[in-house]
Amino acid sequence: MKNVRKLTEGAILLAAFTVLLLITIYIPLVGSIINIVLPAPFIIFTAKNNIKNIAAFFVASIVISFIAASFMGLAMMLIYGTTGVIIGYMLQKNKSRSAILIASTLTIMAGMIIFFVVTSAFMKMDITHELQAALNQSLKQSEEIAKSVGKEGQIEQLKKQVDMVITLLPSVLILGSIVASFIIQWVCFPIAKRFGVNVEPWGSLRNLSLPRSMLWYLLIALGANLLVRPEEGTYLFSVLTNAIYILGTFMVVQGLGFLFNIFHQRSIPKGIRVLVVILAFMIPIIHYIIMILGITDIGFDLRKRFAKKE
Repeated sequence: MKNVRKLTEGAILLAAFTVLLLITIYIPLVGSIINIVLPAPFIIFTAKNNIKNIAAFFVASIVISFIAASFMGLAMMLIYGTTGVIIGYMLQKNKSRSAILIASTLTIMAGMIIFFVVTSAFMKMDITHELQAALNQSLKQSEEIAKSVGKEGQIEQLKKQVDMVITLLPSVLILGSIVASFIIQWVCFPIAKRFGVNVEPWGSLRNLSLPRSMLWYLLIALGANLLVRPEEGTYLFSVLTNAIYILGTFMVVQGLGFLFNIFHQRSIPKGIRVLVVILAFMIPIIHYIIMILGITDIGFDLRKRFAKKE
């Protein structure tokens, strides 16, 4: 009876995944939102079953995904399905939310890299090159518009921005994977709870404190960039630029944690906190101010100093 119940639950979850996959692929507008839920069936099934059953469910998903949506369906299933299995297995082992975030982020990154490599090898399509071509085409159109309105001086700035976008693609992949992993947890975990999966709550952002070593990494990257001054387009330039960008983003998160801690002490409404987060990633001057706060908080235990004054 127990095996029959598990088989039935697996079949229902597999059918739900197939429907979600078809919507994601064949109804792009809706699918751009629905795709975040794709790992949910895998999370639910993996969290409640043993390795043998998980393997059978995963293989069945591969077959059905390929039948339903060919190679695109197979690619999406491998990325989202593997992520769901990793998350579900870590939930089964009662791992922390932070550990789950790191593991799922690495899984998504690995899946995307493999997808890019396979696409380049078998479909003869270099996604980076295609993106650069699209940006250059957009740049040409912008150049024509700038000339027509007498603002040729902005063309050089636009070219630098396009080059920087290409340079920062590794950072976009890493940070995008982190954001995707966080959103998957945010959306899928409430669904998993309804199916009886035990999910540990998140710790509060106000208590977040990154290791001080990250500050040293940032200082080393900044120092190397100032001393060596690598030429644009070189490998060293790409490595240092991406390192500074990623570590700087982590400093912003640390700064937000510091502000949230102060807001909590002074009972400032949550709406203000949401506004600060939005402004931090939309307005450059606020972004850099919060980054400096994060750096100061890590380097000088700013949070503890404020706590002592309370």
